[in-house]
Amino acid sequence: MISREQLENNQVWLYVIVLIIAAATGLLFPDLGGQLDVTISVVIAVLMFSMFAQIPFTSLKKSFANRRFIGALLTVNYIAVPIVVWLLSKLLPDYSPLLLGVYLVLLTPCIDYVIVFTALGRGNEKIILVSTPILFITQMFLLPLYLWLFMGIEAAKIVDPGPFFEAFLGLIVIPLLVAMVVQLYEKKSSNGKKIMNLTSWLPVPFMALTLFVVVSSQISKLSSYMDLIITVIPIYIAFMVIMPIISMFIAKWFKLDVGSGRALIFSGSTRNSLVVLPLALALPDNLSTLVAAVIVTQTIVELAGELIYIRLVPKLLLRQK
Repeated sequence: MISREQLENNQVWLYVIVLIIAAATGLLFPDLGGQLDVTISVVIAVLMFSMFAQIPFTSLKKSFANRRFIGALLTVNYIAVPIVVWLLSKLLPDYSPLLLGVYLVLLTPCIDYVIVFTALGRGNEKIILVSTPILFITQMFLLPLYLWLFMGIEAAKIVDPGPFFEAFLGLIVIPLLVAMVVQLYEKKSSNGKKIMNLTSWLPVPFMALTLFVVVSSQISKLSSYMDLIITVIPIYIAFMVIMPIISMFIAKWFKLDVGSGRALIFSGSTRNSLVVLPLALALPDNLSTLVAAVIVTQTIVELAGELIYIRLVPKLLLRQK
């Protein structure tokens, strides 16, 4: 029987297979794909809960123990990344829905599978795990600020606050609160420990299921947007080339050890696509397909990039002395 560690270590290949099957399903059976629309919210809500359950919110105080790493982490994700994203966005068409999708996905640091990729890249995955509560809380506060700075009133014109707030509440806040309750219950009951152990198995299969549902239900609608979607691929590739180099220099500037430096590189380069996806799907129908497609495209590019990262980061960017 496959172990959880084996499942996590091979998750990239699972996602690749799922994406191929989902694309084929959506193109060959568009009616079936369209019927999956109604399941997206439920699947994403379970995925969000399973990911949030792995974030050690009850150990939030420990997140601040390594202040040097936290300083480097915040510098990379909330100073370096926004500057790079703003500069790269100048190469894109001046079309607000397209820019919104790019900003949503690139301005939010990953809080889930970045931990696994850091471990595969021989970085300090524990320091990233402990830091995830800080990353999640800060990005929820800073994302609206950056959208306002980069788009101004254009963001307000696109985002209807009603459905946007409902999606944020139902697909992020409620799963987050349930996850925190389960974490508290774990400390008081053996049943809580069993529940937490079960939740640790959920992120990979539910991420695969989310990718399947989203891609198969949306891909047949993309023909009219394909020219725009193609324009973001070079931007995502450029981001994945630029950010590891910048993160490496910031790691050296903060005098991080090799393991922490590698962790910083993975954090600065890996984005939070599936956490912001519910926000994209809450947009009006004429916009949600494009914005969601822009976000999912980043996921596909990123998964390919991570396979390169786990080899190049320890062998080229930050080698053990």
